[in-house]
Amino acid sequence: MHDSRPRRSVLFMPGANARALSKARTLAADSLIFDLEDAVAPAAKQLAREQVIQALRAGGYQPREVMVRINALDTPWGEADAQALMGEAGRGTLTGLVLPKVENPAQLHELSQIVRGTHGRDGAGNGAPLAMWVMIESPEGVALVDDIARTCAELWPTAGALVMGTNDLAKALKLPHDPQRNGMLTALSLCVLAARRYGLDVLDGVYANLSDAEGLARQCLQGRSLGFDGKTLIHPNQIDASNRLFAPDPADLAHARRVVEAWRAAQSGGDDNHRGVVVVDGAMVEGLHVEQASALLAKAEAIEARTRAAHEPTP
Repeated sequence: MHDSRPRRSVLFMPGANARALSKARTLAADSLIFDLEDAVAPAAKQLAREQVIQALRAGGYQPREVMVRINALDTPWGEADAQALMGEAGRGTLTGLVLPKVENPAQLHELSQIVRGTHGRDGAGNGAPLAMWVMIESPEGVALVDDIARTCAELWPTAGALVMGTNDLAKALKLPHDPQRNGMLTALSLCVLAARRYGLDVLDGVYANLSDAEGLARQCLQGRSLGFDGKTLIHPNQIDASNRLFAPDPADLAHARRVVEAWRAAQSGGDDNHRGVVVVDGAMVEGLHVEQASALLAKAEAIEARTRAAHEPTP
């Protein structure tokens, strides 16, 4: 069964900025990505790695997931990033790794060998499997996303996810600036399709205009309508909107409860005429609708549990 924790808001934090890593302990993001790649200049790569490891050892990030985006494996830093971070896997703070610029399944097998070869394990140290998130940010990655998603699910069957790198993808596709992302919709949908086919979560790319709250909201709603589980973010002021807009709507939750209650009543009543279909709010409801309603309610419960945990004192 795939990890069901909410990932509405996933905030990138620059690994070279110790203050940002510390501030992350106070933020309402569901997940954090400590970044060793794009946000870090080449001269600061080693310092960033050391600071991220220090932050992981200090802890205090629960209940947030803490992922680390390593450098690509074909750079001078990628393999060393993975090896150093696997040394922290047994301490329990590190949730997993984010691999950028994935364009073929061979890259996942290479990382798997590094991860398993470093300590002979793939666990995160707290009984959970090490998560592995795969970034799709090029035409090559989109073209092979089905193979990539399948391989990710095979190597990390309960802890894999796809993450859209929309800035790099837009550049590679030579797309003009378009808030509606019309030129990217096919690529986004293909990645959602691949993720769902293999039971992976899938996260939308960042919204770069920090002063455009309305634009962020529109893109969150677009991402949700396309099927994304949440959105990657680049600033703390984007967290609240992403949390709100990727959470189930109260009206949808109320309808989901009516669907589940009506279905249970029909099943317990033993009426053969209503075993396969019930009517809720004037619409026919079948088993698949009940599954959708149950999943929505489970998501709401997970968000509520996440919110409660965030307000509990840190041990």
